[in-house]
Amino acid sequence: MNPRTASGPTASLRRRGTLRFRLLAVYVPVLVLVLLTLFAGMEWRVNRQAMAALEQRLEIFVSTNAPVLAAPMWVYDDGLTDSLVSVMSGHPDLLAIEVRNTFGDVVAAHGPVEALDRDSSVLTRSVPIIKREIDGSTVVGDLHVAFDDSRVRQALTRSIITDAITIGVVLAVLIALVVVTTGRLVFRPLDRLYRAMCIDPEVGQPRRVEHESPDELGAVIDAFNAMERRRADLQGSHARLIDLGILMGSEHNPKRLTETILEAACDLCHSDGGTVYLLNEEEDRLEFAIILNRSLDIRLGGAEGDPIPFAPLPLHLPDGQPNNANVAVHAALTGVGVNIPDVYNAEAFDFTGPQAFDAANTYRTTSLLAVPLTNRQNDIIGVLQLINASDPETGRVVAFDAPRASIARALGAQAGVALENQMLLEAQRHLLDSFIELMAGAIDAKSPYTGGHCSRVPEITRLLTEAACADTETFRDFNLTQAEWYELHIASWLHDCGKVTSPEYVIDKATKLETIVNRIHEIRTRFEVLWRDAEITECRALLAGTDPEAARRDREQAQAALQDDFAFVAACNIGGEFMDDARIDRLKTIAARTWIRHFDDRLGLSLGEEQRLDGVPPSSPPSEERLLDDKPEHSVPWPDNVPPITADNSYGFTMTAPDKQFNFGELYNLSVRRGTLTEEERFKINDHMIQTIMMLESLPLPKHLRRVPEYAGGHHEKMDGTGYPRGLEGATMSIPARIMAIADIFEALTAADRPYKTPKTVSEALKIMSFMRNDNHIDAELFDLFLRSGVWRTYAETHLRPEQIDAVDINLYKSSVTG
Repeated sequence: MNPRTASGPTASLRRRGTLRFRLLAVYVPVLVLVLLTLFAGMEWRVNRQAMAALEQRLEIFVSTNAPVLAAPMWVYDDGLTDSLVSVMSGHPDLLAIEVRNTFGDVVAAHGPVEALDRDSSVLTRSVPIIKREIDGSTVVGDLHVAFDDSRVRQALTRSIITDAITIGVVLAVLIALVVVTTGRLVFRPLDRLYRAMCIDPEVGQPRRVEHESPDELGAVIDAFNAMERRRADLQGSHARLIDLGILMGSEHNPKRLTETILEAACDLCHSDGGTVYLLNEEEDRLEFAIILNRSLDIRLGGAEGDPIPFAPLPLHLPDGQPNNANVAVHAALTGVGVNIPDVYNAEAFDFTGPQAFDAANTYRTTSLLAVPLTNRQNDIIGVLQLINASDPETGRVVAFDAPRASIARALGAQAGVALENQMLLEAQRHLLDSFIELMAGAIDAKSPYTGGHCSRVPEITRLLTEAACADTETFRDFNLTQAEWYELHIASWLHDCGKVTSPEYVIDKATKLETIVNRIHEIRTRFEVLWRDAEITECRALLAGTDPEAARRDREQAQAALQDDFAFVAACNIGGEFMDDARIDRLKTIAARTWIRHFDDRLGLSLGEEQRLDGVPPSSPPSEERLLDDKPEHSVPWPDNVPPITADNSYGFTMTAPDKQFNFGELYNLSVRRGTLTEEERFKINDHMIQTIMMLESLPLPKHLRRVPEYAGGHHEKMDGTGYPRGLEGATMSIPARIMAIADIFEALTAADRPYKTPKTVSEALKIMSFMRNDNHIDAELFDLFLRSGVWRTYAETHLRPEQIDAVDINLYKSSVTG
């Protein structure tokens, strides 16, 4: 969690300080006013009581002492009066005392008698001194008394000071109590609440305020905590849905996708388990995709689970009625979710299946939620069914509440779109694979002699690539992702797609004179003409009178020479032996023989032949023709006389195109020193690699298939750079491209459907490949892996004839020295 910026909290802190000050500004004056009022009232009362007591003492003093002075005043005993006054002056509160006789003369006095003249003072008294007798009373003088209130005032002052201190202490204590109590009971919880609200929580993590306030503020904080739990739960669900959408969008395995959907639904809805069904419209049923039960540790289906033993759920009964008794089928047919608190109390659906499952596994299925999985068109493509929701805090099984049902519906829509995407991608991938295999089959079908090559090379490529991925030594850092495997799969199937441009007669050329047909038959016909010419010559010699025996010998010699020459030409046509100079010279000698053509050779020609004869003057029959000839019409130029590959081509091809597209010259073809192909035809055969690369690079391949042209177009390259079409060296080639080179060679050597060779045994093929390894034509490390991993054996046991699988000692081929 990260705090917010400082400006916000600082300002809020100032506002909180203002609130505290405002509260004190209210509480303190009120407390002061109340206490001062109480203090004033108390002091006023004390003062009043003290003064009343002083007056009472004054009254007692006067009422007690006036009768005492009556006796001496009656007899005019001034001395006694003076003594009595002197005694009376000892009273602590007495300020002044004066006794006067009836004439107003001062008889005795004590203290500042001027104080007696304060008429307004309540502390002075003047009373007559009365002599009481039986028969009456006689006034004998006056008594004037003034009491001193200073002692009372001093006591009151000390009391006020003491009370003020007490009130101050009480006020301070009360203020401190207000501060402490409000801080502890109000401001501290508010501060915690504020700090919690100022924190940016992590996704799915609730902010919580601890408190011990069983009051309204505590209720507010509890409400905040509850709100935070709901917010965190919803935020976590929202974030999980977003992450799940991203995950589902990146998942390319439909089975693993169903696992992801169900596990996420169980987490988000706090469910113990569930099932994902997928709709099979063709079969009119719901099929189990995955079943999960966490408490029973059951996982069936999906990418890694055990096989699901349960039969699919029919959408309709045998009579055609909807199978609405099943809750999942009902959701699929109606598109409406079903939320059942307790399946044992539900009467609308048939739950005998779940009940039987519960009995067999000591389980109790309680709550159930089924929601349809819908695609972009709102079509139903499946059903998500969850069981036994639980309270996250107590773990108790509860019903699926509205928020969980809403999350399940949202997940159902999201998952439906993701599943639809995967189904569409899977269908497109299946279509692409089928088209690629169809194309590869069509290429193989072009030639009855190479059928299966395009499908067998991918098999060897796969086996050797698996061995490289599993190798922990030389290729320990090599591995392929699922997308890279698919990329190699497509490349291996399309490695010869350029052969669609290769003429069938070139691919299938089993003899040197073969084009659409084997032209040896035309040559034989010429020999037949010469044979007849020999017979005609004999007949003419006999008619001319020549010795019949000599004419017969000449004919037989001529015909024997024709037989021998044709046999030689026919043998040369096979192409099985190396053509040395002597054989080529003999061919030229035979070719120089002539025969007479009596028919126009410009009749019945194709437009191409006519164009090739432009500028060649016709020879009118009868015309002398060579027995074997390279005629102008045998030379086929490139379209517009421009070779398809030039030195500055943008593809980086290093192959050199011959001057002519084809040369069908009879002597030229029969003079091919090895095999049956001319230079032009060899280029046309090799041109399939150029066409493969150009075709594949012209496709708008997605990013994960961008290396298909490189993989497919490199299987005729050599490690030393002498291969074609780009002359790449091994260091510049990827491992999959080098693997395909080995796969193509091994398949070609062991193939039993080639017209120009007999199939090699396994040992012969490995021996030849070891020579190629020694000549740095194939990757040495991959060939050693090919040997020690037994890929050759695995392939041979499946695809080769039994007689080709002979005894093999791979140690003979591991080193650079072969036996």
